[in-house]
Amino acid sequence: MGERAFYQPGASSVEGLPLALQMFHNKPLIMLKPHWHAQVEVNFIVSGRVRYRMNDHEISLTAGEMCLFWGGLPHQLHEASDDVFYAGAHLPLVHFFRLHLPADVRHRLMTGAALVTSATDASDAHNFERWYRYGRSGDPAKAQHAVDELVLRLERVRFEPYRLVPEAQAIEGAASPFDQQSSRNVGRMCDFIAENFLYDIDSVDIAAAADIHPKYAMSLFRKSTGMTLNEYVNLLRLSYAQALLIDQDAKVLRVAMESGFGSLSAFNKAFRKLAGMSPSDFRKVSAVR
Repeated sequence: MGERAFYQPGASSVEGLPLALQMFHNKPLIMLKPHWHAQVEVNFIVSGRVRYRMNDHEISLTAGEMCLFWGGLPHQLHEASDDVFYAGAHLPLVHFFRLHLPADVRHRLMTGAALVTSATDASDAHNFERWYRYGRSGDPAKAQHAVDELVLRLERVRFEPYRLVPEAQAIEGAASPFDQQSSRNVGRMCDFIAENFLYDIDSVDIAAAADIHPKYAMSLFRKSTGMTLNEYVNLLRLSYAQALLIDQDAKVLRVAMESGFGSLSAFNKAFRKLAGMSPSDFRKVSAVR
């Protein structure tokens, strides 16, 4: 039996492409440390079992289970059986806001919970494999079809048994369902941020993209995602910085500037808040194989 491979972020991986849609259909790699990315993640376990560390709790998934969680919070796949195989996708946040889910679910997902369901069948294994092929076909029409079908599949969760991990009682003041216009506004803001996060942008620029007032934009975004606009912009920048830091020759100052941060101190502060360590320490850990 050969030496087990481990996952490492890179320029072409999900961290380095924070606005990309990515489908996967493979054997997962063990992660030596938590990572994060700007997309919502869908996992369907085809065979075997995996175990995730998610913030302050853990989730075990076995064959036939499907999981949906927000990748912006640090998470780590730290255990997997030898026979494990999984499929799924990293969905840009704009697709997440297309989902018609129960009123409290979106809020719970954006604040750290994971949705898990065992209500799957043989068609899911076939569909995830086909969505993967369509997503990698190079045909935009096929890729869009895959996304549309996946979104509908995720929406079907509300009609079947599911659980949120960790369990919690209803949160007072939890986000209520938004009307279509509010969802479109959040989507426009996400699109603008995805296209411009490496530049110097602020709430005025972001609000203008949705043609709404900056104060309303900040309130709507926070109510919808659990994050401020600035926190989301920094998340995309830090996701991008993760990939750059893997290059041992890249200076931390250059990584900070290329990731859209105006200063090294701002970069260090934001990175430590998310990762719990400095960029330099993150690089040292990343160098361990």
